Amino acid sequence: MKEKLIPKKIVEELNKYIISQEDAKKNVAISLRNRYRRKQISDMKLKNEITPKNIILIGPTGVGKTEIARRLATITDSPFIKVEATKYTEVGYVGKDVESMIKDLVSITFNKLKVKKIETLKEKYQEVTFLKVAKLIKPYGTINPDEKNILLDEVKSGKYDDQEIEVEKHQNSDAPMVEVFATGNEPDEDGVKGIIDNIMSSFPGGKKKIVKMSVKNAIEYFLRTEIEQNIDLEELKPLAIEKVEEDGIVFIDEIDKIAEREGSNSEVSRQGVQRDILPIIEGTTVMTKYGSVRTEHILFIAAGAFTQASPSDLMPELQGRFPIKVRLNTLNKDDFVKILTEIDFNLLTQYRELLKTDKVNLSFTKGAIEEIAEIAIDLNEEIENIGARRLAGVIEKILNDIMFEAPYEKQTTIKIGKKDVVKIFNYDFVEENLDNYIL
Repeated sequence: MKEKLIPKKIVEELNKYIISQEDAKKNVAISLRNRYRRKQISDMKLKNEITPKNIILIGPTGVGKTEIARRLATITDSPFIKVEATKYTEVGYVGKDVESMIKDLVSITFNKLKVKKIETLKEKYQEVTFLKVAKLIKPYGTINPDEKNILLDEVKSGKYDDQEIEVEKHQNSDAPMVEVFATGNEPDEDGVKGIIDNIMSSFPGGKKKIVKMSVKNAIEYFLRTEIEQNIDLEELKPLAIEKVEEDGIVFIDEIDKIAEREGSNSEVSRQGVQRDILPIIEGTTVMTKYGSVRTEHILFIAAGAFTQASPSDLMPELQGRFPIKVRLNTLNKDDFVKILTEIDFNLLTQYRELLKTDKVNLSFTKGAIEEIAEIAIDLNEEIENIGARRLAGVIEKILNDIMFEAPYEKQTTIKIGKKDVVKIFNYDFVEENLDNYIL
């Protein structure tokens, strides 16, 4: 975490994406800053004794619990995984092992490091690749230095992309180059889409053959070959483990659903799941394919609605490992209006930009935005309170016909007013079709 990310700055960043919930934002910011403070302590014995102050966020769905944790990880570039407590089962039952949350976190972190490493190598060897291809288009011995530079620039510009050239290729390297991109929070063991398999398939060895391919494909082939010869994935394993141990964040959602409830006859003991999660949070060693991981300095943020249970229904030992408990507020109409207008990359901005690609200039009046917020509140009260998530369904309904009719032949300006929103959401219609809004 960067030194400049003091608690006030962290909250300022969170304010760009999350409305209200000041108490929750303040507490997670302090927890993050304490991580940085701990790293500055030189006394190793004392340093090892300082563990994160884990947090339980209490509140209904759609008020920002997950978003707070996710944005926190993004701001600090921390390894992050979201898991659901209900997916895990007590040891001895069929189900997901609680240690898998740590294994998945390490896999995600390793894959992100791998993507960065490959991108670095692509930048490093791109010039070498262009040079190799240029020599195959016109042997350098046949042209003067000025012509060489012109040819190289033309290759870079894509002028020769469709021209065929002959390339000496290993017979086991026929797999096409696949563009590298991150896979987000999915714990995909392969991580980088196809690239490593392709690299391994073209590893030097076996008979060579001369093949014809386009210049564009030749550039990809030579770049892939340079990466395979220079990448060292083994060096990334200890880096991934260190990053997880020092900066990892595990968000455990629905923790209230594994709390003991009076009269519950759950087939798999909720308390058993709590007992299995406890050592992970207390601090234990988890064996992963990348090496062993200590968990005592990973930050755990738990969340739950706690409508049928309370944090005190959790095991006392587990409660003790979550010393900070923060209750989040139910969002009101004003909050919904701010979510639609003040946060970065809000829903209205997203739809405006989407439709702009189809020559539609979309805008909403202040009255329309307030009406959207009011309708979302009403639907939450009449059906089920899913918080700010309701806004997406309301806006989608309003823009349904517009998005279907686009693109238009010429530039079109559409302004959505309060009357337009009311017309679509007349309450007789809503009462007869509530099922349409149940997510």
